[in-house]
Amino acid sequence: MKSRFLKLLALLFAFTLIAAACGDDDGESTTGDDAADAADDGGDMADDGDMADDGDMADGGDDMADGDVSITVTGPERDESEAGAIQEVLGAWGDENGIEVTYLGSADWEAEINVQVEGGNPPDISIFPQPGKLADFARAGHVVPLNDEAAAATAANWSEAWTVFGNVDGVQYGVPVKADLKSLVWYQPARFAANGYEVPETFDEFTALVDQIAADGNRPLCVGIESGQATGWPFTDWVEDMLLRQHGPDVYDQWVAHEIPFNDERIVSTMQAVLDLWTEDNVFASSGSIAATAFQDNGQPLVDGDCFMHRQASFFSAFMPEGTAFGDGEGEVNVFYFPDINGDRPVLGAGTLAAAFNDNDATMALLAYLSTPDYAEARQIAQATRKGGGATLSGFLSAAQGQDPSVYQPLEQSFLNVLETAAIVRFDASDLMPPDVGAGTFWTEGTSAVNGDITAQEAADRIEASWP
Repeated sequence: MKSRFLKLLALLFAFTLIAAACGDDDGESTTGDDAADAADDGGDMADDGDMADDGDMADGGDDMADGDVSITVTGPERDESEAGAIQEVLGAWGDENGIEVTYLGSADWEAEINVQVEGGNPPDISIFPQPGKLADFARAGHVVPLNDEAAAATAANWSEAWTVFGNVDGVQYGVPVKADLKSLVWYQPARFAANGYEVPETFDEFTALVDQIAADGNRPLCVGIESGQATGWPFTDWVEDMLLRQHGPDVYDQWVAHEIPFNDERIVSTMQAVLDLWTEDNVFASSGSIAATAFQDNGQPLVDGDCFMHRQASFFSAFMPEGTAFGDGEGEVNVFYFPDINGDRPVLGAGTLAAAFNDNDATMALLAYLSTPDYAEARQIAQATRKGGGATLSGFLSAAQGQDPSVYQPLEQSFLNVLETAAIVRFDASDLMPPDVGAGTFWTEGTSAVNGDITAQEAADRIEASWP
């Protein structure tokens, strides 16, 4: 498994994303995944006045072990298993170094971090679900470059395929802390077998299966795109995955970099292809409509048999009902690769990066730790334990080099295998676009199109008009 993991990292070096796309990026609210990671209830961030500001930290160059140093970390992950694991692992590091570390997660992270920065009261570190937002903050002078220690640790522990997303204009600001695989379809193998369905190998087979399940009087898909201020991001994920399949990586890169307009006919056709799949006969939406159904509420109906498939990222295992078993047995859940069209096996990915709002020694030391395989393994173990232990999936995945793959369950290891066998990998486009688009109109106008209020063409026209 370790050799497969190293091959994965070699593959990831082959990312050909345009660095400029990272720079223009989005100021979204909580990205697909990490709106994802942010479940939609409870646990909001403390108000600005509760945040530890620079005054709570010792002055730059402070002694890390003087007992008076505290670090506040914020981010979009706030589900108990996720936020609790982050706090547990960072708290343990803090205890070892005489530093009080507090993690605060929120579903409205993007709006709140904007307010905190504008008010001059940012946290010490924040975890960014979008490289674009990090780039915007870096260019505005809100976050600071990594010091030599943190930069060296980041370069040693992550491949360039991932560190590039935290590099702004040649300067490293961000530390990768999490990776997500998006091109997955969740299903129950035993239910497929009982109904005579086979896992599709091509996209034509996938659409034929959708038609067959619907013709049998069942709902092929569970879909929900509600996610608070980030409502609409699951639609953007579908569009991105579909665009890679229909038109390939070159058009995808041109789209991200705005070398072709958002309302290019190829983009519109892809948006329409998603809408054509999301018909009333094809979709089970637990809250009555796709836009009103929270993205994380699709695990229960999948397990209950209300639908047969749910296209969602690797982190979605964190939102499966408690006690869900993973595998091929009766009642168990598994995944298959979202089939391609041209035989090129494209994969959509994403992740998070941590960046600092000050250059205090303690802050930079924590960033360096966040880059390590030790952090990744500790968080994986802590998060899996909080999810119930045993064969439970944690919902966490990391591409940090040097990890022990055995800390992951077999299905989680298969996520790495999907990346390993992928010929094409691209980072989530909405996370790479300018904030007004990637975390703005792409979500809102996409939601309007899903609701049937506007057409795909009208949505694309409006999104194009909003591009800075």
